[in-house]
Amino acid sequence: MIASLTGRVRALSTERVVIDVNGVGYAVVVTPMTSTSLNIGAEANLFTTMVVREDSLTLFGFLDEQSRLLFELVQTVSGIGPKVAMSILSVLSPSDLATAIAQENVAGIERVPGIGRKGAQRLILELKGKLNDLSASGDKIKHQAPWREDLVSALVGLGYSSKEADGAISRVVSDISASGADPAGIELSELLRRALQSGGR
Repeated sequence: MIASLTGRVRALSTERVVIDVNGVGYAVVVTPMTSTSLNIGAEANLFTTMVVREDSLTLFGFLDEQSRLLFELVQTVSGIGPKVAMSILSVLSPSDLATAIAQENVAGIERVPGIGRKGAQRLILELKGKLNDLSASGDKIKHQAPWREDLVSALVGLGYSSKEADGAISRVVSDISASGADPAGIELSELLRRALQSGGR
């Protein structure tokens, strides 16, 4: 697998760059943001991922390792392929997406072309807790929605461990999201009642 390329930029468009590495030109799919940071004739270094299909071999290129890791990780979510993964990176930085998922910000993720409300909810559900190390600084993203912090505190006060509380809340959020509602719009007492009824202890 080709993990990175360093060479001279020979051709450049909004979504594709050709990099000459020792006389071999590699066509690499990039985001518009990556494209604007490159210049024809200048040297470039890209972190890459190769996606293999029956009828094609496609290289996707990124300016940093975090973006490449995010590109690979979001494709583990059902229904998201390379095209949508690149759309996510075109709109949200790794730290932006990590924060949106930690805060369960459906509207923020819905800004990505190709991702609707259900897709955003699925992304949050399947990637919750998996993006902590993808902030640009390498620091863990610890932001949580205020209602979730309050609910964790209430459950811990009732004898739950942090892990048990998080599991109970995740089950409640999954049920609420499946009905098309937003947990942030529900009274804390009702969320607490549902969490206590969710079991898992």
